[in-house]
Amino acid sequence: MTESPLTSLINYSQYIADLLNRPTVEHSTLAVWSDSPYTGVAEGEVFFKNGFRLRVREELDFSESIITSYGYEVYQGTERLYWYDDFPYPKDSNLASTYPHHKHVPPNIKHNRITAPEISFTQCNLPVLIREIEELTKI
Repeated sequence: MTESPLTSLINYSQYIADLLNRPTVEHSTLAVWSDSPYTGVAEGEVFFKNGFRLRVREELDFSESIITSYGYEVYQGTERLYWYDDFPYPKDSNLASTYPHHKHVPPNIKHNRITAPEISFTQCNLPVLIREIEELTKI
């Protein structure tokens, strides 16, 4: 079994660099940094061809190999198409199967939430998000 990239700043930084080295990515400002050996932050944007953009913010716990908090937003030009977050909505039974992970989608994007079965605190979410954008853009 391959070691999780979430185990250290170096591992996660290299994982991100390798993941973003693909023809569908024009450029990226996504960076990973840390003020301690145990925690980190990944933040920035990934710019795809055809004007799509992924905005990323992750808080990481390397000692536990987990993402402790995240927010992912997808744009086409300046229009926000959808976003994922981990803000808990325990009273929304429609989201129970992936609690607290969910996706905000149109119409009424702020209040229209659906489950996010592939998003997790214990595995890297960026491959899921990139695949989704690549499928959306058909690039």
